Amino acid sequence: MRASQRARGEDVGIVDALLTADERRRSSSVRFDELRAEQKALGKLIPKASGDEKAELLKKAGELSAAVKAADAEQDAAAEETQQLLLQLGNLVHPAVPVGGEDDFAVLETIGTPRDFDAEGFAPKDHLELGELLGAIDTERGAKVSGSRFYYLTGIGALLEFALVNAAMAQATAAGFTPVLTPALVKPKAMEGTGFLGQAAEDVYHLDKDDLYLVGTSEVPLAAYHMDEILEADQLPRRYAGFSSCFRREAGSYGKDTRGIFRVHQFDKVEMYVYTTPEDAEAEHQRLLDWEKQWLTSLELPFRVVDLASGDLGSSATRKFDCEAWIPTQGKYRELTSTSNTTEFQSRRLSIRMREGKKVRPLATLNGTLCAVTRTIVAILENHQQADGSVRVPEALRPFLGGREVLEPVAR
Repeated sequence: MRASQRARGEDVGIVDALLTADERRRSSSVRFDELRAEQKALGKLIPKASGDEKAELLKKAGELSAAVKAADAEQDAAAEETQQLLLQLGNLVHPAVPVGGEDDFAVLETIGTPRDFDAEGFAPKDHLELGELLGAIDTERGAKVSGSRFYYLTGIGALLEFALVNAAMAQATAAGFTPVLTPALVKPKAMEGTGFLGQAAEDVYHLDKDDLYLVGTSEVPLAAYHMDEILEADQLPRRYAGFSSCFRREAGSYGKDTRGIFRVHQFDKVEMYVYTTPEDAEAEHQRLLDWEKQWLTSLELPFRVVDLASGDLGSSATRKFDCEAWIPTQGKYRELTSTSNTTEFQSRRLSIRMREGKKVRPLATLNGTLCAVTRTIVAILENHQQADGSVRVPEALRPFLGGREVLEPVAR
């Protein structure tokens, strides 16, 4: 755990503080049990005693009662300190994860080839210019009504969102996922249990009056769906595909991706979430990645798969793979989907277990983005644009767009 914290760039001292707190918890628990046993034994003697002996026993009983209360309070305080320190620890980093920060990822594979717009004889437009030509994206009115990093999807833009969500859900259900529409507001336990009140807390919207949180991903309500439950091992894996609106403050991103709809405060997403056995978690992680690759390939997007470095994992993931699509006007790959193996990290915090015969133990959970709508729209518009400002619709998406083969600019 010390090595894992070090690899994450997190405080290694928490591990030793946790060990100390846990030892105090254990010893105070033993002390409480000893005092309670002594108190019970004394309680049996008092009715049999009389005179001075009884008075002495009653005096001792009073002293023991105070000591038991003190020991109980010490036990509770030590347990609370231990729990709070546990919540500050990230998941154990997988041994195969590259060590380092945001730029130290490993490229696992590259799929597809970016278009050569120079060879085609025109300069590519960015997604916002294309979106405005198509009557699909309106950021000016979004800013007027809600502020920066908000937007409207209009006309074909709105239809494109519905098409992407329906296509993603169709792929997920064909793969055996159960579709779910999730709550957008959750209690603190759900947010804390998934690990989003640690290092990611500054990115979360909180409604103080109601003590509820707006979710940044349907991973949160899907993880908490079976909170405080025991699932039968022979019914695993359980796979859910959740659709929800997602809300993020984008704290710390001042000046980044301010144009268009790549980095916004509100967007819709189809998220895959899996409950499985710890023994099958790594294989399931690869399956989630394969479904993400299938999705991006169906949209005919050039992309690469990266193995994120330890300092860029987020607290809940032991390992995370991103699929990054090529964005022509930026001249680089940008994250479109992500899948994380969170092993037993979330299930332990949310008290979700599995039963095998008479044995009950924590299970493993995993998550994977199938379609983050706004970023996917960015990639489709830029990669499939044509010289006249129209955009070719990938074949796999046409049935979900009324058979349209091309998105045409609208008259202004």
